[in-house]
Amino acid sequence: MNGLHLAGSATGRAREGRTAVFFGGVRPSSAEEEELAEEIGQALARAGYQLLHGGYNGLMEAAARGASSEGAPVTAVTLADKHDEWGAFNLYATASVHLPDLGARLNHYLDHADLVIAMGGGIGTLHELTAAAYYATTIRPVPVVLAGDTALRLLAFLREEEWLYETPTRPLGFLRTAGSADAFRTHLSALRSTPIGGS
Repeated sequence: MNGLHLAGSATGRAREGRTAVFFGGVRPSSAEEEELAEEIGQALARAGYQLLHGGYNGLMEAAARGASSEGAPVTAVTLADKHDEWGAFNLYATASVHLPDLGARLNHYLDHADLVIAMGGGIGTLHELTAAAYYATTIRPVPVVLAGDTALRLLAFLREEEWLYETPTRPLGFLRTAGSADAFRTHLSALRSTPIGGS
């Protein structure tokens, strides 16, 4: 074995429906952001998405709680050699994937993603977000929604400092923002009728 371990319903690796990947930190910046994460999870489940997330607490747990409350499968994706150190998964994970390194973990997320949602977090969430943005501009235009005040402030900074800018070869049509659950639900509805990467 190469360090890959699958448990729960993910064992068959069947992809039924669509998959949303949620990136968010273990320390929510506010109760409002935690509530938004839960509402996002609910909206994803109602729209027919299964959820992939880090599996731990904070915003990840809130999104998982929301998705689980609507009956969606929730998969935790972690590092095989860090799981014991990082602790038990939240109660809402129905399956788990244990991967050998950060590259494999990010590739697993992004290769399975039909949609990526990023909220506030620490350096790990920032790494995941930048990987998703790079993937969406160079590999496949997966929709990426930044949600909540913390993520929106980060996006404003990245644009102001020109860490993130559009070029003819790297369009940013995949990128969306949602300051509220209603705005996020609007994006989900639009995804049904707008091509990925469209305006």
